[in-house]
Amino acid sequence: MDRVPVPALAAVASSVWIQQVGDQPLAQRYVPHGGAEIRCVLGEAPRLLGPLTAATYRDIPAGGTVVGVRLRPGVLGGLAGPPADELADQDVPGAELWRDPDRLTHLLGEAPTPEVALDRLQAFVARTVGEPDPLVAEAVRNLMPWRGGGPAVLPDLLSISERQLRRRCRAAVGTGPKELQRILRFHGFTARVQVAVDRGAPGDLAGWAVEAGYHDQAHLTRECRRLTGVPPGEFLAQYRSACAGGDDHDHAASYLPMLRGRWPFRTRAEGARGLAS
Repeated sequence: MDRVPVPALAAVASSVWIQQVGDQPLAQRYVPHGGAEIRCVLGEAPRLLGPLTAATYRDIPAGGTVVGVRLRPGVLGGLAGPPADELADQDVPGAELWRDPDRLTHLLGEAPTPEVALDRLQAFVARTVGEPDPLVAEAVRNLMPWRGGGPAVLPDLLSISERQLRRRCRAAVGTGPKELQRILRFHGFTARVQVAVDRGAPGDLAGWAVEAGYHDQAHLTRECRRLTGVPPGEFLAQYRSACAGGDDHDHAASYLPMLRGRWPFRTRAEGARGLAS
């Protein structure tokens, strides 16, 4: 289940989570969202999944418990050491990035509950992460789907050359501004899918495509295939199958930041209480 990060991480993390796997191994799918993720199967060493440009799968052992932190776009450059573009699409052991990762592995593995382990991981990230590049942070804000702008306006808006902007964006985010905009737009569409699954609503791919900033459903289909390997209808069906199983699959904390009040909805918990949208 996704959760809101502790206040100390609010500026650098969009969500945190605990995931507990049953008696069968799980191939967990990760979809590009512009940021990076720090995750740890309790008892194993923590790892960093760099910014993705296409969907990938990572195995979680049967009976495993995972705690994780999803970093906002542009934050990775202040956490990992190497430039973010060197970590794009990479799954890197913590030992290659941080000092004394064995101590963190022990702290998480010896936590009495997954909740305590997640608190310890958040405290580690809060201590470790540096200040994000403020210019890149402003670029990210202007590339969010609800802003309606695009990479072409950023050099004038930020008083920087296109070449310098691309260099700084790649170092902090892992991709250039144009690729980041495409990923954030798809992340906005993914948030709309999550809302539909949370409400048990029927799919409306054509409408969602326009709401997310695509020209039409065909445009969405091309981008969905490029970023996930499957067309939107199959992506939606897979998501319903994986995440419609109950409160332990509530992803409101991760999709809320991408909605910005554009679509009326209620979370699964609100629906159970009968609150209005």
